[in-house]
Amino acid sequence: MTDTAALPAQSDAVTAAAPARWQDYVALLKPRVMSLVVFTALTGLVCARVPMNPVLAGVAILCIAVGAGASASLNMWYDADIDAKMRRTRHRPVPSGRVQGADALALGIVLSLFSVGMMGLAINLLAAGLLAFTIAFYAVVYTMWLKRSTPQNIVIGGLAGALPPVIGWAAASGSAPLNAWLLCAIIFLWTPPHFWALSLYTTSDYAKVGVPMMPVVRGAASTRRQILAYSVIFVAAALAPALTGLGGAVYLAVSAVGGLGFIALAARLCFSRAGDAVDERAAGLYDVKPAARHARNLFAFSILYLTALFAALLVERLLGLAVLRP
Repeated sequence: MTDTAALPAQSDAVTAAAPARWQDYVALLKPRVMSLVVFTALTGLVCARVPMNPVLAGVAILCIAVGAGASASLNMWYDADIDAKMRRTRHRPVPSGRVQGADALALGIVLSLFSVGMMGLAINLLAAGLLAFTIAFYAVVYTMWLKRSTPQNIVIGGLAGALPPVIGWAAASGSAPLNAWLLCAIIFLWTPPHFWALSLYTTSDYAKVGVPMMPVVRGAASTRRQILAYSVIFVAAALAPALTGLGGAVYLAVSAVGGLGFIALAARLCFSRAGDAVDERAAGLYDVKPAARHARNLFAFSILYLTALFAALLVERLLGLAVLRP
């Protein structure tokens, strides 16, 4: 049982606000993050190449989407104290007072039980078990432990965001082979350069609330070097599906060309001074001072590149294009 002393002091963070609207409860589910989760899970389901009833496929994707929303709601409940003090997150439903913390907690628990239960009853136990693990890992291991205790929070915690394609694959086939885990590895290795690029221009937010993000603990220069190192490893992993029979010529072209662009942007960031000075303007994802633009550019391109990788796999499968045989 969680110790009450360890719970976030939401009463100090929350300010009076108007009653919640339905849009506030939708915002609790982080729909932008959910859309990427659904997209990668759908790609895993389709790449399994196992005929699946369209209704059951829709149920599986719905369960994954609801599970992602449940994780987000639990995250917003627990992080309300620090979200209220950060420029980028202070307008979220719980810290702004539009939704009560207890309501966010209840919503997260109900949606978690619904998504896992429905997945187990309608699809299979492996997919349900992976979904339950993903929700618990994000809400408990990452949010309640790693995020506030180690600069490796994003590295380890990235597993939660990397698992949806494996869940989708398991939902279709009842198994999780090597290629499913390769999709997981791609997202897992993508997460550090993606999120550390963002943290380079939101460092003051994290420092203010005591979250040990890499730029806060190791400094901007070290973070930029680590971003470049992870970027090289990530791009190498992104090329791998073309060698394992998962991706075809379209995928190879997208991963190679986009990968060169990714490494070029990471190298420019590495040799820049992004993060050296506090950027007090960075109230959003893209509003930054000129010195932080290299970090912002990599952050934005990373989303585009990951989307393009999974879109290429999806297009190849849906159009029946041949894959490259190892």
